[in-house]
Amino acid sequence: MAVVVSDLARPLLSVNNIEVIYDHVILVLKGVSLRVPVGGSVAPLGPNGAGKSTTLKAISGLLRTERGEVTKGGVDLSGEPIHRREASEVVRRGIVQVMEGRHVFEHLTVEENLLTGGYIRRNGQSLKRDLDLVYTYFPRLRERRSVRAGYVSGGEQQMLAIGRALMAHPRLMLLDEPSMGLAPMLVQEIFEIVGRLNREEKVAVLLAEQNANMALRFAQYVYVMENGRIVLDGDVKAISENEDIKEFYLGLSGVGQRKSYRDVKHYKRRKRWLS
Repeated sequence: MAVVVSDLARPLLSVNNIEVIYDHVILVLKGVSLRVPVGGSVAPLGPNGAGKSTTLKAISGLLRTERGEVTKGGVDLSGEPIHRREASEVVRRGIVQVMEGRHVFEHLTVEENLLTGGYIRRNGQSLKRDLDLVYTYFPRLRERRSVRAGYVSGGEQQMLAIGRALMAHPRLMLLDEPSMGLAPMLVQEIFEIVGRLNREEKVAVLLAEQNANMALRFAQYVYVMENGRIVLDGDVKAISENEDIKEFYLGLSGVGQRKSYRDVKHYKRRKRWLS
């Protein structure tokens, strides 16, 4: 069984009251704090533009590529500050981000893509063992290993992106919208595999996902984000039973009837947690 939520008392990752600004002007994150326990699974939940992806980039060091920076607060990995480090150094310390949109090297084969994920390591035997591990979790990739990545399906590309991240031996994997553009059956398959990685390989996962149903089924602990702030957090059972969450993110009324998007989206938002 995965790490229990009480292990949040000794986190692998601590995001401590960070503010993020783009282009020296645009304030995007406004005092965000969260914790990821060793081997845990945590999900920031929220609508598009809430700040989920920016939070992940603040952790992985990719903010600088988009002219963003952490101006207040900090990010610690096992008690050591990492928010000023280059993205490559963050990878070496055990954090890998799987970007939204997959971003595979389309001109390289599936296996060549996977090998790029092990660039921080030099041991050939170790790389072979890691490839075998990836192929164990993603047998589709073994079948397609010699095919150029641009010619495999979207679901296989997402598997490839996660497998490539696994090649770096992460302690923490940041997943940004892994279900985007995929059929429900493929989404289910991918989340089952990620769940196995979390349980069996003890890879902690921080999942930013708009598919609230899937996020709530996967994560142990949830942070609800709106407009760059954490507005609610709790273990997945408590969050799943929250009436506002049911209405605003799952589209269900208090009696279990699915409501229309128009009813839920902006016309009847109570926002009790913001008061």
